[in-house]
Amino acid sequence: MASTGKVAKKRALYPPKSIMDKLNLNEGQLVKYRIEDRRLVVEPVRDPLELAIKSKKWGKTTVKEFEEESEKEQREFYG
Repeated sequence: MASTGKVAKKRALYPPKSIMDKLNLNEGQLVKYRIEDRRLVVEPVRDPLELAIKSKKWGKTTVKEFEEESEKEQREFYG
C-alpha cells in the first residue's frame, strides 16, 4: 500500500486513515521511527500489558511456585 502526503506545520506527518487503519494505529499510540536507505519507517510500539495478555503463553507456574521464587529472590536481594 502506498500513498502521498505533505509535511505539515512543525514538520508533522499525517498518514492517511487507510494506512492508519491497516497498521491498527490509534491516536496517542507510541510508534518507533527509523531510517532505512533514506526512507522513513514507522512501526507501532506494542503495549507491554497488551503483549502479556494477548501473546501465546509458553510457561506455567503455580501460585505456590511463584511465592517460593519471590521469597527466594527477596532473601538473596535483601539478605
